[in-house]
Amino acid sequence: MTLPYVLTLVANRENGTLPTAVIDVARNMVKGAKPNILSPGEAVDIPCPAPGAGSPSAATLRASFARHQVDALLLKSRGRRKAVLVADMDSTILKNETLDDLADLLGCGDEVRRITEASMNGEMDFDAALQARVALLKGKNADTLKKVLEKLVIQDGAKTLVQTMKAHNARTALVSGGFTYFTHHVAAACGFDEHHGNELAIRNGVLTGELAAPILGPNAKLQHLERLAAERGVKLGATLTTGDGANDLPMLRAAGLGIAYHAKPHVREEIVTQVNHAGLRAHLFAQGYPAQAFVS
Repeated sequence: MTLPYVLTLVANRENGTLPTAVIDVARNMVKGAKPNILSPGEAVDIPCPAPGAGSPSAATLRASFARHQVDALLLKSRGRRKAVLVADMDSTILKNETLDDLADLLGCGDEVRRITEASMNGEMDFDAALQARVALLKGKNADTLKKVLEKLVIQDGAKTLVQTMKAHNARTALVSGGFTYFTHHVAAACGFDEHHGNELAIRNGVLTGELAAPILGPNAKLQHLERLAAERGVKLGATLTTGDGANDLPMLRAAGLGIAYHAKPHVREEIVTQVNHAGLRAHLFAQGYPAQAFVS
C-alpha cells in the first residue's frame, strides 16, 4: 500500500553529496519505508505515514539537515506532478536582481538596492517600491539595458525544470515584478511558454523614470496563476509556484506546491516548503521525477 506522505531529501550537489547517514536519520525520524533513489548522492524519496502527534514538524526536519546543506521537503504522495509552473525571475530563475544590476551601472545602485531589500522583505509596499526605484532611473541612457542583459546568469537547473515539466504536458510561465526587456530573453532561453513583467517607459533612447503599463505586482502574479490553471483545466492544487520575495507570497500560498526558493526571511516565515540549499532541480525531485527522466 502506498504511504500517504513522502519526505524528499535533496543535497546541494555543488558542495557535496547526500550522506547515507542523513538518509538513515531522516527515515527514522519519519518512520519511513525503504528510500527510493531519485539521483545517486543527490536526492531520495522516503515514503512515510501522515504526520501525527509526536511527529517532527517541517521546520524540525529542515533544521536537522541544514548543516549538511540538505533540503527536506515533506509532501503528500498523491498529485505530486504538477500541470502548471509559474516562476519568479530575479533571484529565482536568474542569479541576478536585474533592477539592482541596472542601477549599479547607472550610478544609483545603493539607493535602489536598499529599496529592493525593503520590498522583498515585506517592509515596503511593492508598487510604491517599484515606482520609487524606477524614478531614480529618470534621464538615464536606455542602452544600459543591453549591458545588463549581457551579464545575466541563469540558475543551474532552470532550463531542465522548464523543459522537463513541458515534456510532461505542463504549462510554464515566467511572471516577474521585473521588466519585460529581461523576461523576454530569459523566457526564450529557458523555454517558458509565456512571460509577463513590467514595462519601462523609454523616450528617445532615455529612461523616463516611469512605467509604460500598469504595475505587475503580487496580485497580478496570483491572477496569472489562476488563469493558467483555468486554461489548463486543472485546480490550483495541480500547480507549482516558486519565488523568493514578498511579492511572490500570494502565488506561493495559493499553489498546490509553493516553494520558497532561497527566499527572504519574511517569506520563509510563511511558506512551509522551502529549498534553501539545493538548486532548481529540487523542484523536479519534489514532484517525484527521477534524474533520468529530466529533459535538458
